[in-house]
Amino acid sequence: MANALITGILGQDGPYLAKLLLEKNYKVYGMIRRYSTPQFDNLDYLGITNKIEYIEGDLTDDASLLNIIKNVRPQEVYNLAAQSFVGSSWEQAKLTTEINAVGVLNLLSAIKLFSPTSKFYQASTSEMFGLGNDNGYQDENTPFHPRSPYGISKVYAHWMTVNFRESYGMFACSGILFNHESPIRGIQFVTRKISDGVAKIKVGLAKDLLLGDLEPKRDWGFAGDYVEAMYKMLQQEKPEDFVVATGETHTVKEFVELAFKTAGIDNWQSYVKSDPRFKRPAEVPHLQGKSDKAQKALGWKPKTPFPDLVKMMVEADIKRYQDKNK
Repeated sequence: MANALITGILGQDGPYLAKLLLEKNYKVYGMIRRYSTPQFDNLDYLGITNKIEYIEGDLTDDASLLNIIKNVRPQEVYNLAAQSFVGSSWEQAKLTTEINAVGVLNLLSAIKLFSPTSKFYQASTSEMFGLGNDNGYQDENTPFHPRSPYGISKVYAHWMTVNFRESYGMFACSGILFNHESPIRGIQFVTRKISDGVAKIKVGLAKDLLLGDLEPKRDWGFAGDYVEAMYKMLQQEKPEDFVVATGETHTVKEFVELAFKTAGIDNWQSYVKSDPRFKRPAEVPHLQGKSDKAQKALGWKPKTPFPDLVKMMVEADIKRYQDKNK
């Protein structure tokens, strides 16, 4: 039986990836930080909480990583752990760097020392591109120009992964994933803030929805589709980096319109209010991925259309509130 270690198992991507690996008969280890009461809601949502073996560790504590890699010696390591909320990275730049950048160096070093044949996946991000495109899209050859401490920390981790691959011959690769969402997306992210806010309005728990800029364009896909690309990257003969995206862009405003439409609420403009607190010091106006390489080499394609993604998220949040009121 193959075994895999997933960091960030309690986040959004971790549960979807764990579910996929369990279906392929993997033994899955999930790394969690020492909490007094860990939150397993996302794993509960997918019905896999009791099918994973949990190990305590922290990317900022290299000793814990050395112990985990030495004891588990995983065949595959998926590093999904991060301080991943872009908006918070300005106020928590040092913490973001320690987790997202130095933490990846700690993990790669532990693998090199105790399990050098492990295949390593690093969760890179489209935020690394920032303003780095003149073509209207971003692919593996687009230069990086990050616009946030989050994006900067991820660029460090990305190049450190490349460096370990080139310096030590390790199977280390990065998936440069564009925005991917789901019903278990963190509530602080704009897509989930929208779906949750619309659900609250639908069931009578709120009268308005506070948002920042509605004009930025993003390439949004479904997290459940994107974890398949992660898995496929580690099944290749040689490690390479891949952009994973739908190739379509939609504004935040389009997401809002579809969300209210899904809930059967007309005149969305009367519910949405602008709040300057949610506007970032430096915004990335347009991200659009070109995943031709992944489609050709991995045989991967996104399966979930944008309207279906929005519908899935809004309906899930409405159901959550309706179930609470039963």
